[in-house]
Amino acid sequence: MGAAANLRSIEMISRFLPHPVRRLLGVKTQHPRISGFTLIDQPGQMGPLLAAIEQDSEVVMDTEADNMYRFRVRVCLLQFYVSGEVYLVDALAPIDLTTLWSKLAKKPLVMHGSDFDLRLLYDFCQFRAKALFDTMLAAQLLGRGRIGLASLIEDNFGVKLDKDGQKANWSRRPITQKLLDYAALDVWYLPALRDLLTRELKKLGRMEWMDQQCQAQIEAGLTGFSPPDENDWRIGRSERLRARGQSVLHAVWHWRQDQAQKLDTPPFKVCSNEFLVRLAASADEGASEENLLSGVNLGKRHGRLIGSLAAAIRSGLEKDPRTLPRRPGRDPNHLPLTQAEIALLDRIKEERDVIAGKIAIEPTLIANRSQLSQIARTPRKLGEILLPWQASLLAEAPSLKA
Repeated sequence: MGAAANLRSIEMISRFLPHPVRRLLGVKTQHPRISGFTLIDQPGQMGPLLAAIEQDSEVVMDTEADNMYRFRVRVCLLQFYVSGEVYLVDALAPIDLTTLWSKLAKKPLVMHGSDFDLRLLYDFCQFRAKALFDTMLAAQLLGRGRIGLASLIEDNFGVKLDKDGQKANWSRRPITQKLLDYAALDVWYLPALRDLLTRELKKLGRMEWMDQQCQAQIEAGLTGFSPPDENDWRIGRSERLRARGQSVLHAVWHWRQDQAQKLDTPPFKVCSNEFLVRLAASADEGASEENLLSGVNLGKRHGRLIGSLAAAIRSGLEKDPRTLPRRPGRDPNHLPLTQAEIALLDRIKEERDVIAGKIAIEPTLIANRSQLSQIARTPRKLGEILLPWQASLLAEAPSLKA
């Protein structure tokens, strides 16, 4: 084999090697352009992908959505790496995906940061993963300081990915070549990254932790996204407002929701939470409708929206505060901790931090603040509150042993 062929072979296998080994081999770390992916955007094109999924033992997967650009989030693109090939499926095209979901439900998945994706897919088609390896969860359990996909790829393979796609409008058609390349790279490196992280997890004896974390992620995904609640308007510092301010906040928050739905845009692109709370606070201090509107600037949509905002403010100022939705009653399972329980909580937290420091992971991975509060109230339920690997670590805390 000649020198050129040797170099090509090294280049081909080098994406599966850690960055230090790549440097040792003298392999360049330029951004690779994937020219071999298959775009599926027409009916009748699903056959090769379905056959590949049927034949392979696992599927590498990612999704792209339009939550930054639409009122109701949609799945826009599905990315797969399976049987050595990358497939990109236009989820907005007139394609029947029923068979795809049924085949995927039988295969273990490799994903990165899957929480949003699993919730999105459950809401979209009640999809439930059979098994999962999430490279972000793996990086967390290894105590990696940088857990984003682009950072992990750079740290392990020396390749810098373009991050522009993170804020792209994935519902726009046709999808540009640049975005298709970005989407393909999101799954291209995951098998090699999974293998690297798996070796590290096994070396530290944390594969069981990983399995438990991934199963918990699957179960969490089955709840989808929280449905609307009548008290969603209570944002920011709303609890500090008196009756007049809360009435105005209730009115302008619903105004923003209505306008966002009509415009088919995320509410934050109509105006910010800070803007709504500031209006309500000014109303609370006695400002009139005219004063409230005097400094308002709604950007490019100002002329279109200012009239309806004025009507909403007027409605809020006239509203009887007693008609506002009542705050939910206090959950009897979440009563304030006693002084003794607070003291125990503080001790457990300190001991958790020491345990986390010894194994070099983020302390909240063992137990977050809410879980610590539950444990302080009922220490005997430690095993019910935490995953087994978390409970076994925290059980070593002196205050819980006592």
